[in-house]
This record gives sequence, C-alpha cells and structure tokens, in this order.
Amino acid sequence: MTESAVYLQPAFILQSRKYWETSLIIDALTRDFGRISLLAKGVRKTKSKTAGLLQPFIPLTLSFFGKAELKTLTDVETSHAFNEIKGLALYCGFYINELIACFLHKYDPHPEVFDYYNECLSSLADGSSMEGALRLFEFRLLECSGYGLQLGYDDHENPIEASKKYDFNVGQGPVDVAGGQFSGRTFQALSSGELTDPQVLSEAKILMRMVIDVYLQGRQLKSRAVINKVFATAQR
Repeated sequence: MTESAVYLQPAFILQSRKYWETSLIIDALTRDFGRISLLAKGVRKTKSKTAGLLQPFIPLTLSFFGKAELKTLTDVETSHAFNEIKGLALYCGFYINELIACFLHKYDPHPEVFDYYNECLSSLADGSSMEGALRLFEFRLLECSGYGLQLGYDDHENPIEASKKYDFNVGQGPVDVAGGQFSGRTFQALSSGELTDPQVLSEAKILMRMVIDVYLQGRQLKSRAVINKVFATAQR
C-alpha cells in the first residue's frame, strides 16, 4: 500500500489488542485494502468515545495514514444502521473473523470477500440460516483466497450427479466411490449457494471442515473450540 492517507474506508474490526496504557492495535478488514493493522492512539482513555465503536461486527468507515505496515488511525465513524448479532451467532461471527485472519494475507485487496463478509453478518443477525450462511462464506473465502473447490466433475471427468455418492479428495475434487460420504446433491448445492436442505447442510459442514483443516496444516481455531463448548453446555 503506497497511499500516505486514506479517508472513510469501509471496514470491519476483526480483532484488537491492548497497546501500552491507552492505545489499541487493531486488525481490520477493509473493502479496498484487504486486512490492515492500525494503531489507535489514546482510544482507551476514560473520556474517549472511539473505543465503543472499535468493536467487531459494526460497519465502520476508517481514516488512517502511514507508509509502514502499521498504519495510524485518525478517525472512525459508523457507516450505516445494522442489526446486532447475539447468542451463538456472535461466536459464529468470531469464527469467520478467525478464518479471514488465517486465509487472507495482509494488504491483499479482496473487495468481494468484504461483500461476502457483510452478507454473512446480515444472515447471522437475522438468524435465517446460520449454518447455510457459514458454509457459503467458507466456500467463497476459499475460492477468493486461491483454494477454490472443484465440485462440477468427478475423478473420471464425469459431471456430478445429484443421486450419486462420492468421496472427496482435497486438491482434486469429488471421487466416484460406491457408498461415498457425500451426495452429489451436496456438491451441487454448494456450487449454487442453495444451502437449505438439512442433509445437505450436514454433509457440507463435514466437507468444509475437512478442507479447511487440510489448509490450516494443524493450526487450531480457537473460535471453533469455543463454539463446540457452547453446544456441549446447551445440550446438558
């Protein structure tokens, strides 16, 4: 990034950490510059009104400057009205934040990921289809970051059939195997973004977890562990 100053850039805060006594270092997803790191000076002072805005899942516009990797935040405003995400959806939001941190390099612009992220947050907020929203975002994020899945043809280059069963080879695609783990319908639903059927959602979750785990190369997602713990507690 060569610009010395940027004004009113649409953004979401992914995470932040305390820096010295009164400041924060922020990891943000911006529309035009990708993931960036920002130094927010003095925002933790008692009279500061900015810290309340620098929270995840709030649509913001950020202004900042600097040629080094760590930019300096100069202004923050909310960009538009939004619905707050709550309960389990909140943990799911932190999950997609962690995925972005894992799969997107700093200062690598992906405006389409910004739009997909905004769309996913809206779905989480209204609770229409939390599982479907997560699977679709995972699928799109992998595609945008260079790990897209080939779901249209099997290992013999035959078109995927909804009624058939397949296994899946990460890096290759569907494998035609009698009694395979995944139905062709699940591959077709992921490709089309029509994730509503319970069986399809169940298989898509298994598939996406398998693929993501391969590319994480042993790295554990903290948010996933928290979500599993919340589910376990709710089922007691």
